Amino acid sequence: MPKQISIVSSNKDTYREEFVTNQLVEVQINPSLSPRMRHELIDVLYKYKSAFAYDNEPLGTIKGNEFDITLNIDGPYPPVLRRPAYPASPRAGEALEKHTQELIQLGVLKKVGHNEEVEVKTPVIIAWHNEK
Repeated sequence: MPKQISIVSSNKDTYREEFVTNQLVEVQINPSLSPRMRHELIDVLYKYKSAFAYDNEPLGTIKGNEFDITLNIDGPYPPVLRRPAYPASPRAGEALEKHTQELIQLGVLKKVGHNEEVEVKTPVIIAWHNEK
């Protein structure tokens, strides 16, 4: 008589499937991956899902690995950082404005007035990915 195997779905499997359905809906996984490799990739993404930021969720915090970073903001700066500003293209300007507003809403950036003193300024480099 053949053995019968009972398959019981656990809550973990249900949560994983919800993750695949809800969070990975726009993710493009290489179609040339074997089913096993695809499954393993999704397992890794699910296991470390808290490391990713989503459009509707603020950036997360990694707990247990806190450390201090000392930034040197005293001059003189390297010559590469002393380049004059130049305007962005209209397309890049729109993308930059949209992303900046998202980061302000998430609390990552803080809007300052034109006459406020800002200690650290950073250049912006736009990296297009799939025309986005």
